[in-house]
Amino acid sequence: MCSSDLNAWRNPGEIAGDGIDNDHNGFVDDVYGWDFANNDANPMDDNGHGTHVSGTIGGVGNNGVGVAGVNWQVSIMGLKFLDGSGSGSTSAAIAAVNYATRMRRDFGINIVATNNSWGGGGFSTALRDAIDAGGRAGILFVAAAGNEATNIDTTPSYPAGYTGTSIISVAATDRSNQLASFSNFGSTNVDLAAPGVSIYSTVPGNRYASYSGTSMATPHVTGTVALLAAARPTATAAEIRAAILAGASPVASLAGKVATG
Repeated sequence: MCSSDLNAWRNPGEIAGDGIDNDHNGFVDDVYGWDFANNDANPMDDNGHGTHVSGTIGGVGNNGVGVAGVNWQVSIMGLKFLDGSGSGSTSAAIAAVNYATRMRRDFGINIVATNNSWGGGGFSTALRDAIDAGGRAGILFVAAAGNEATNIDTTPSYPAGYTGTSIISVAATDRSNQLASFSNFGSTNVDLAAPGVSIYSTVPGNRYASYSGTSMATPHVTGTVALLAAARPTATAAEIRAAILAGASPVASLAGKVATG
């Protein structure tokens, strides 16, 4: 990761490298989060996708380096369940979501959103239940709508296709405020859209690159969740979600394509 332009979360209850589960959460040396793909305490990105997303959420601003994210001071907890080739299991995704929920609910860590720039697998009641439990704990699940140029109201794609007050599903627009040619859509199952074409952000090795996808649109919304939570610490997850959906700017090209237009 680009350490000079990202703030990595550090677990205040854990002592690095001592081989002890200091905070008694069931994970040893989870200083920066956890890697559920390899079941170890090193959640650092070996693909590039996660670092790019993280830079959009929280690239440090006004530091003379690289890019500025949506939220300049947010810290990023590393919760990895996909390996370097982008493969992973739904059970590992559930474990990652549950980790975030427990750390907020039981350990008081101020997690306000998980950024879910991933998709694949069919409907999972267990994953939906994990997302809902996170919502009850105060965490929003921000999900990429997907890149198949498909209406996910009629051809569901998950996790973006789950509905509920804990989820914000995000399509991608281009620089002309048009729905990106690749972006999934859905007037019921996709909530709004954000910039997702040629997004310049951090990649591993202290480098920067432009990527496109609904994965790149999603962190714009996740960063906004964090900004609103910082501005109004007493706001509930449902209130923040409602404020984002109500505050979105209508765009002609999105009428009938996403729920807010």
